[in-house]
Amino acid sequence: MENIINIEHLNKSFGTHEVLKDIDFSVNKGEVVCIIGTSGSGKSTLLRCVNLLEKPSGGKIIYKGENILDSKHDIYAYRTKLGMVFQQFNLFNNHNVLSNCIIGQIKVLKRSREAAEKVAMKYLKVVEMEQYINAKPKQLSGGQKQRVAIARALSMEPDVMLFDEPTSALDPEMVGEVLKVLKTLTKTGLTMLIVTHEMGFAKEVSDRVVFMDKGVIAEEGNPEQIFNNPIQERTREFLKRTLKQI
Repeated sequence: MENIINIEHLNKSFGTHEVLKDIDFSVNKGEVVCIIGTSGSGKSTLLRCVNLLEKPSGGKIIYKGENILDSKHDIYAYRTKLGMVFQQFNLFNNHNVLSNCIIGQIKVLKRSREAAEKVAMKYLKVVEMEQYINAKPKQLSGGQKQRVAIARALSMEPDVMLFDEPTSALDPEMVGEVLKVLKTLTKTGLTMLIVTHEMGFAKEVSDRVVFMDKGVIAEEGNPEQIFNNPIQERTREFLKRTLKQI
């Protein structure tokens, strides 16, 4: 299996507060990895360190054999290889749906407008938003905004897609439409790293589940192992609280 990202001894502190402690973790090509855990366990910070929205305090992030934390590394070039979908959509409110999906392609990837539109339409169809290309974000529901945000990230055709609790800001009735899109994407061979509190979804789509607790990876394994036969007591406690049937 081809290793895309390998994290070694990663630490992150905010002042005296150590949020991530000696994290070792890897993502392989085509793998769907879900990160679960309580609020404040370091899940989102880990994701933000992977794409360098937060600068790690120590350790290495190896991408295709190179440590991207080396000062000589081109952080911007690396970031273009990672698609990021946030909790709060982060769409450009003054641009319509199509423009949201082509602006990064034109500015960062230097694609022609025609090529960018073709790619954007391909992914807007995947998320079932192609009929809304002229709508502005304020005219869309939360679920629709998130689907556009996913199409925008996919339009950059990244090596890895990162999702930071993509359904947490949505009304309950909109969660399903976004999870449906994510489930479709998991079947395409796309490499995905997903921070989620949707346990049923994580159980269904993951190749590997990572349970974080108090800034460390407490346990990881396949969904069968983590959800049905967890080794660590704190994993069992967390799942008992979040999945009544376990």
